[in-house]
Parts: sequence; C-alpha cells; structure tokens
Amino acid sequence: MEQVALYCKSYRQDVKRARRLALSVSKFNDERLPFFLSVPKADLKFFEEHLHGLSVSLISDEEIIHSNPSIDSKKIASIPGGLSQQIVKSEFWRLKLSEAYVCVDSDCQFIRPFGRSDFMTPEGYPYTVMHEAKELLQFAAIHDMPDILESYKREHEGIMRIFERTGRAYDFGPPPMIWGAAVWQDLDVKFLKPRNMSFLDAIMQFPAEILWYGEAMLKFRPYPLMPVEPLFKFYHYEPQYIIGQRDGETSAKLAENFLGVCHQSNWEKDIDFDPKRRGPLSRLARAVRRNVFGRYR
Repeated sequence: MEQVALYCKSYRQDVKRARRLALSVSKFNDERLPFFLSVPKADLKFFEEHLHGLSVSLISDEEIIHSNPSIDSKKIASIPGGLSQQIVKSEFWRLKLSEAYVCVDSDCQFIRPFGRSDFMTPEGYPYTVMHEAKELLQFAAIHDMPDILESYKREHEGIMRIFERTGRAYDFGPPPMIWGAAVWQDLDVKFLKPRNMSFLDAIMQFPAEILWYGEAMLKFRPYPLMPVEPLFKFYHYEPQYIIGQRDGETSAKLAENFLGVCHQSNWEKDIDFDPKRRGPLSRLARAVRRNVFGRYR
C-alpha cells in the first residue's frame, strides 16, 4: 500500500478540467506519487480517450461504492450528483490503495513541483488542512455578501452540534484536502455504526464531507494533529480572481506560497465539456458577479 496518493472524482462535463489537472500532475509530480481518478463506469472509455498518454489510473465510482456493502448503491444513483460525489470521495479509502490521499478537484491544477513532504509529516502522518477561513470571510464582509457569512456560520455550527463540540469553528478545506484512511475508519466504526448509519446517511443528514472529516479528526485523533493552511490558492468567486489578477497574482508569484491554483468551476464555464449546460450553482456565481464584478473592470 502506498503512503500517499492523489485522487480526483470527476465526471463528463469536467473532462477538460481533468485533463488540465492530469497534465499539471505529469509536469510537477517529481516523486511519481500515484494518481487515481474515478468517474461513472459509463464514462470510463470517454475519459480513457481524453486522458490517453497521461499518468493517471482510472477507476469507476461504482467500484468505490461497492467496497462498502452497507451503502445502498441504488439509493446513491437516485440522489443529486452534488451529494453522491461527496460519498464517492469519502469512500475511496476503502480500496486500500494508500494510507492517505490528497483529494483534489478537477478544477484544480498544480503550479510547482510537489512530493510526499508537502502532504505528510516526517513521521509519516498526514497533515490536516485546518484554519478559520478568515480570507474568505473577510472578502464576503468587504463586498457585502451576507449569504456567505450566514452559510458558513450555519454549516459549522451544525457539524459542531453533531459532534457535541464547542469552541472555535474551523474550516478543513478548500480542496485539495489531505485525508487519512484512519480518520474515515474511525468515523465509520466509532461514530456512524453505533448509530446504525452509513456515510450515505451522514451526507443525507448533513451534506458537507469536508467538515465530517475535519470534526472526526478532532474527535478521534488517530494521528497527531498537524494543521496546515490551504495547499492551493482557491478562487471561490470570479471577483476574487479579477482582484488577484489586478494585484499581480501570476502563477510564478502564487507558487511561492501555494502548490497550485483552483478556479471554481461554478464560474469558470469556458472549460466545460459542454459550456451551454449550466447547473443551479452557476446561478449563484452569476448573482455574485452582478453584485461585485463591475467594480474591478
């Protein structure tokens, strides 16, 4: 079993992003960490064609789901993709391909060389992405975006109630996250099973897999807690990107502090496989643009 691997869950609409990510991995993966990418079984051939020649191992989402017999695969197929993908990502550890995995999204790309030491401590434990999201919350406060502030507070207070934790609210993202298999196993064995729950039930109750992992890490501590700031520069909203470009945030400058960059796919639509298709979340992106985009032309 590998100590750490890269893993991405993708789907047909994101195939161009997945290729861009895979190209960046091929360029900067100096230690040749294994890179796994999962897609629906029906799309495997489609992705094989688009990722031909790149160092990526394709697996089906169904293989991951079937690794947990307590999950009803038919029910997975009936729920929205935004929920089912969280379950797939969080069950990848069951394939026992690595002790920890860097869960990176299709809309991310590496911008400088990376290796095990970026994700694992010298003792072999995964770092934990953990912070208070002050950069994002400050952006929301400055630009009069109360929905973001209220959503953040509601989500984090909700998961803390589930784990009966008090104190500061921590964020454990954005992608990529470093996830240890032992944390997911503790969550399953010590928290979900005693309540007759699967991770499908957990996501249906509270749809935020990043927070489930983070709070489980704080509660069970299968590894020493070694917090790190976000690994990538993550542009949640287009105005963040516009401001960054104005202020000189080039790839070379970002690489001084970040391993990569992520342009949230909800607003970066020109790289969609079919740019005409827009999901419900893109409406939020357009609403944000209406609020603040014009200030930075």
